[in-house]
Amino acid sequence: MTSTIQLTKSASWIKLPLPLLGLAIASLIWWLWTTPLWHSDPTLADFSPERTFAALVLLFSKGTIIPHILTSLRRVFVGLTVAIAIGVPLGILVGVSRPLEETTSALFQFIRMISPLSWMPVAVMVLGIGDLPVYFLLSIAAVWPLVLNASAGVLAVNQRWLLLSQSLCATRWETLTQIIIPAIIPHLLTGVRLAIGIIWLVLVPAEMLGVSAGLGYYILDTRDRLSYSELVAVILIIGLIGYALDSVLRFAYQQWTHRN
Repeated sequence: MTSTIQLTKSASWIKLPLPLLGLAIASLIWWLWTTPLWHSDPTLADFSPERTFAALVLLFSKGTIIPHILTSLRRVFVGLTVAIAIGVPLGILVGVSRPLEETTSALFQFIRMISPLSWMPVAVMVLGIGDLPVYFLLSIAAVWPLVLNASAGVLAVNQRWLLLSQSLCATRWETLTQIIIPAIIPHLLTGVRLAIGIIWLVLVPAEMLGVSAGLGYYILDTRDRLSYSELVAVILIIGLIGYALDSVLRFAYQQWTHRN
């Protein structure tokens, strides 16, 4: 028994640095690709880890990137809020109403398969240039995971619970608020996590619609200034923030499922 516990502990210690090992290997490949030891192109040196991390420190020390990060996070929050306000109620309605599900299934699947970026010209023509078309693109990208996960959660509710609510003469509102919504929260958290991932992918090209701030705008700005080390630094920032957002939602999902 003691040897089994020791083997388990040793295995956990072996697994612990594996993510760091993956990052180290990726960094080594990155350095080998950009080091002057293997090529004579001076442009590739601007993409090197040394210059990238120097630019990263400079961006935060001067505070240059902070307003753009806050602007992008605000757009993500607004887009996600609009998507939740539309997608969750719509998904619940589709889940509880079989005729509505059959009526909207083909339509929703058709619209869902259209790339959100395909709506960019329409969004600019209808809503103009600024934050509104960005909000529209983020919302339409995020709404479908929420609709599908909410409806799937309703369909997965234990039928015994619904029969119990009927036997207790519960109203539809009581059944919805006391049984259905608490039961589908894991599905909703999964939908929000998927929605955040899609929003974060769509955000950068959406912020190239003539706005004057945001991470997507700043990438264009660094490209125009030929500041390639800053460009790669901003790409790293986008990846880190996206990873952090996904980690928070993954943690919330684990906490909810373990509590229940």
